[in-house]
Amino acid sequence: MRWFVSWWRRRVGGMTTVQGAPYRLTPNLFGVAFGTAGLAQCWTIARNAVGMAEWPADVFWILSALLWLVTAPAYVRNVAAQGRLRRELPDPTMGPFTSLAAITLMPMGVALAGYARGAGEAVFFAGLALTILVGSWLTGVWIREDIPLVKWHPAYFLPTAAGGLIAATGCATLGWSTAARVMLGYGVISWLVLASIVLVRLFTQPMLPPPLLPTIAIEVAPPVVAGNAWFAINGGHLDLIAELLGGYAALMALVQVSMLSTYRKAPFGPGHWAFAFSYAAAFTDGVSWLAVERVRDREPLTYVLLAVATCAWAALAGRTVVGLVRGTFLPRVTAPASPTAPN
Repeated sequence: MRWFVSWWRRRVGGMTTVQGAPYRLTPNLFGVAFGTAGLAQCWTIARNAVGMAEWPADVFWILSALLWLVTAPAYVRNVAAQGRLRRELPDPTMGPFTSLAAITLMPMGVALAGYARGAGEAVFFAGLALTILVGSWLTGVWIREDIPLVKWHPAYFLPTAAGGLIAATGCATLGWSTAARVMLGYGVISWLVLASIVLVRLFTQPMLPPPLLPTIAIEVAPPVVAGNAWFAINGGHLDLIAELLGGYAALMALVQVSMLSTYRKAPFGPGHWAFAFSYAAAFTDGVSWLAVERVRDREPLTYVLLAVATCAWAALAGRTVVGLVRGTFLPRVTAPASPTAPN
């Protein structure tokens, strides 16, 4: 792990150019740490459900934190060096991804609270406050700016819908029941409002540009993250709300299967990490369903879900390493065309 983090720091944090072309670190790079946290959460829920060992979840939590600690300063330096500080957050394409830097802190804070309550609560609250600030500011931008419908994409769910639902899960886990329900409302209403726009865009406008195709995986996230939040709030009981969320989650999961041929058209890059958290959250919801339904042989089935989720993460991580080594993973800044000399 130490070798990997050191290598990630050199490739992402220390290098600014490859063959003379400067990197442009985009905020969807935080999806690496975010997706790793999603897998760690899946292992944590499985540990609670079937009483498995703690160390796999701990390894992924630590790795997620280290990835975030390397990515955050590298991203800030890159944005500042390229003069993008004022343009990054309101950018209609990449702006929604900036919230991942804050959102990722919340599940990591909850995990840390299991070992150091005060420190974990501080990290969680910092992530919660930043998520609300970024989400409310971006919502204002989307209201007042003339953003064409074709520019919208599923990552618009991240700042408020995903942020609110993940906050609800964290609050419930920390024992803050009222705050958990407040944040559940924050997330669910944001999801419903944004879904009415994003789905209209996907249904009626031209297909997303190839680099943004993986964001369609985010469509599966709201119902499964809401399901995970509701199980955390109600103590892991099956009720009408859980069943309704489960039905929509099943639909979105089947939609993902139908999208496989489309996803192959996307060039590999940081955007592919949209698959990681979305699918990890779906597997986490599946593990929770196996537990609340008391399915026979749920322990081996839980291990199967964990194996699939972990192997998928490993494949994504491996391809990322190959892309970084070859210099193809991170986008490069396009140099402006030289002006034509006058005759």
